[in-house]
Amino acid sequence: MKLISQIASVPLFQGLARKQYEDLAMIVVDHVFKRGQSIFGEEDEATGFYVVISGRVKIFKLSTEGKEQTLHIFGPGEPFGEVAVFTGRRFPANAEALEETRVFFFPRKEFIELIRKDPSLALNLLAVLSQRLRRFSALVENLSLKEVPGRLAAYLLYLGEGKKEANDLTLEISKNQLASLLGTIPETLSRILARMTREGFLESSGQRGIRILNRTGLEELASGGRRLS
Repeated sequence: MKLISQIASVPLFQGLARKQYEDLAMIVVDHVFKRGQSIFGEEDEATGFYVVISGRVKIFKLSTEGKEQTLHIFGPGEPFGEVAVFTGRRFPANAEALEETRVFFFPRKEFIELIRKDPSLALNLLAVLSQRLRRFSALVENLSLKEVPGRLAAYLLYLGEGKKEANDLTLEISKNQLASLLGTIPETLSRILARMTREGFLESSGQRGIRILNRTGLEELASGGRRLS
């Protein structure tokens, strides 16, 4: 019963029938990974996809020189590696637990059998993939076209999307991880945060809290219509 309720709480599976949850519970594999433990590596065979139940997972790529570029950081309720369901080939990036993390693994072969019985599962997954594509497109644009202040401004605005208190944010990742996500180094990120604070765009609120004071200014930074002085 508890396993079924946990599956039902995952946004990807919300709105399904009781029998569908029971079918998913029959194929799921429960894993716990320690902090820093690899979940899968780039080019590993993609035999299924994962959903974070607790903890956080970093998706990243490594250059031939060993430089790391963080692509995504996923938290509770978010799926990752789901492209494996459709391609059945190899994972295009690496996945690592940022802290002790519990994930549900759904084997591709068994999951596809469930999709054949009920295509609504595929519709939910396609919705997630569409949203993921939009985020990837924004990441490519930010890294290739925007300077670091614009990337940071866009990320802070993204954190507030859909939240009631959109100006009160919590950084759920470290500054080192955020710097990697934005394609910069921690020292540069710290300097930009300090400049944004001095110029009245935001203020610190606790250890990882940030309060947006000038949303219009941040939007202008994110769009490239304004630069830090």
